[in-house]
Amino acid sequence: MAKYGKWIGAGLGFVMGGPIGALFGFFIGSTFDSTTVITSQQMNDPGSRPTGRGDFLLSLVVLATALMKADGKVTRNELDFVKKFFWDNFGPEGEREALAIVKDLLNKEIEVDQVCNQIRMNMNVYSRTQLLYFLFGLAKADGTVCKLEISLLDRISNLLGIDTTTYQSIKAMYYDDLESAYSVLGISSSATDDEIKKAYRKMAIENHPDKVGYMGEDIRKAAEKKFMAINEAYEKIKKQRGIG
Repeated sequence: MAKYGKWIGAGLGFVMGGPIGALFGFFIGSTFDSTTVITSQQMNDPGSRPTGRGDFLLSLVVLATALMKADGKVTRNELDFVKKFFWDNFGPEGEREALAIVKDLLNKEIEVDQVCNQIRMNMNVYSRTQLLYFLFGLAKADGTVCKLEISLLDRISNLLGIDTTTYQSIKAMYYDDLESAYSVLGISSSATDDEIKKAYRKMAIENHPDKVGYMGEDIRKAAEKKFMAINEAYEKIKKQRGIG
């Protein structure tokens, strides 16, 4: 395995053990440059502590690889889309390191249930939500999301403990129509104006970029895009209804 480190970050925690760690056979010194293992009270509620950047990014790459393999094969085009996705979101260094990890994982069996359970037990809900947002972006990178990808994303969301309203909200962010705008806010088109305002305030608080911004500027920028999608959905509904 090639050396990684600059994009992943200087600290790795829960991913060094469990099913994610087993995928890499983690020999720490020879795999990651200047990396330290962060030990924490992993039995504590993950919502009470921040998620490490390295833990988040490795979790993302593992699940991204599982998503690529959803239809049982990985084509050259899919690899190109993955390269573009990581380049667009994390720059050239992120693209290079992520692709090297993906290639290491392609011939390995990824136990999605076990991986998601490990993530759920160790990552706060804001980070898990951002993780799902990235995965939907990857699935949509080629312009379409196939049924097998949707099925796996639905399963991943459930395994990560993300509620149905949040899942449908993230999914709707990748569609541009009025009905999707309501879904982004987690409500139906029959909601009252007051219910719409209340839903918007709730989504804005739960998805503020500050919730995950400490993991790095690249992750914060992606969170800002998600936050912007919520604002755009609200503005679209306000315009359609004439809400002041």
